[in-house]
Amino acid sequence: MRVLCISDLHADLDACGRVVERSGSVDAVVLAGDFARQHRMLTETIDALRDITTPCVLVPGNNERPDDLVDACLGWKAATVLHGSGCVIDGVAFWGLGAGVPVTPFGAWSYDLTEDEARALLAGVPEGGVLVSHSPPKGHGDRTSAGHEAGSVAVLEAIERARPALVVCGHIHDSWGYDGQIGPARVTNAGPKGMIIEVG
Repeated sequence: MRVLCISDLHADLDACGRVVERSGSVDAVVLAGDFARQHRMLTETIDALRDITTPCVLVPGNNERPDDLVDACLGWKAATVLHGSGCVIDGVAFWGLGAGVPVTPFGAWSYDLTEDEARALLAGVPEGGVLVSHSPPKGHGDRTSAGHEAGSVAVLEAIERARPALVVCGHIHDSWGYDGQIGPARVTNAGPKGMIIEVG
């Protein structure tokens, strides 16, 4: 399975157009959150992606709330919004977790979860599939410009337990393009330029 992995579009409609163009050459599209800018332009961004007909998995970032993302995607047949839930595409299991984890310093506008809240939503991650998490795992694709590791311990624990084939994340802009490994799991902080990865 060829998977187009993207994150952090942040209402960049030109970037959305490039995602649509690339989507026809893959088997699945993964969009790892932050479609809006502090909850603004979510509908416009999703509307710019609606021409994707390839199966598409989305998780909310910290710039939009899960219910708002579900509402924005209504009528888009190719799209499945995941947050503490999963789906199967062509025999490959996907599981999604949105939000900023751990809680960010950005204030009340940011949709965040504590590590314990994230652990509860990650309990059902299936073995050997694809984990889509807006927040990266601690120590992998999470380094800020100040040199801090800002990723999630709960996400790291889920990866070590479930040993997915692929982890797609975003959130930490300074680490866009990161491509690493945790055991058998390939971990990518996709960013808006994204990458195509073979799974299976």
